[in-house]
Amino acid sequence: MKAVRFDRYGGIEVLQVADVPMPEPSHGEALVKVKAASINPGEAKIREGLLHAMWPTTFPSGEGSDLAGIVTKVGAGVESFAVGVDVIGFTDQRASHAEYVVVGAQNLTIKPANVPWEVAGSLAIAGSTACAAVSAVSLKRGDTVAVSAAAGGVGSIAVQLATRTGAEVIGIASPANHEWLAAHGVKPESYGSDLSDRLREKRINAFIDAHGGGYVRLAVDLGVPRDRIDTIIDFAAAREYGAKTEGSNAARNASVLAELATLIASGDLEVPIAATFPLDDVRAAFSLLAQGHIRGKIVLMP
Repeated sequence: MKAVRFDRYGGIEVLQVADVPMPEPSHGEALVKVKAASINPGEAKIREGLLHAMWPTTFPSGEGSDLAGIVTKVGAGVESFAVGVDVIGFTDQRASHAEYVVVGAQNLTIKPANVPWEVAGSLAIAGSTACAAVSAVSLKRGDTVAVSAAAGGVGSIAVQLATRTGAEVIGIASPANHEWLAAHGVKPESYGSDLSDRLREKRINAFIDAHGGGYVRLAVDLGVPRDRIDTIIDFAAAREYGAKTEGSNAARNASVLAELATLIASGDLEVPIAATFPLDDVRAAFSLLAQGHIRGKIVLMP
């Protein structure tokens, strides 16, 4: 089978699509033919060596966590999934950017028939992170929450989940994404030097930071209680100001994926897809991701 590999830290030029042996499922595992697997900013940082202290890499390395596909083989002890079943899941083995991947059955859930493959393959990291971040700031009716990078992979899901709590949601994003945000019940705000003044008028009392670059400090300066500030990226600022980082280390599990998939199937949640690429174009996919200001997810379709 073909799978993405890299044998040293570096830019997109280190990514290769290699021929590798087909994996075999062990006890409690299923072999999944991958139909879609999204890419994530954290994967780029791991490949660049920026997260070596937290998540070191053994070379040659695969990559990818999110996945959706079809079960093609099951190991002993797997009773909840049969061959031919469509599934959504994740792997912690950096292995989903491939034609096939072995996944623990506990990390899989059934894919509803009306959830598109590219959406299903985008749920695990962004969806779990968004759920954890929204939960961390304890939203309720009457609250006003601001979300940075509100149209990105995590932000686009977080703002929709936040609106479901009854809170007023302010989405900080580039003007190109304002129409999308407004259509999803979010009040858009542009970046800019006067953002602090504009947010102060909104009297926000919770903040979800999906961007980094000073938003934790901004939230503190605006008087947001520190236990209602959650960042998924700015760990240094979280330590300095006592903010939360629950979205950054969200415990992914199949039940969360099932809940999100149900919302998508019923039309109550949209996961915007910015672009899809064949596996062989993995470098182009990460090149697009690096440009920033992407609405939603970028997905590999092996």
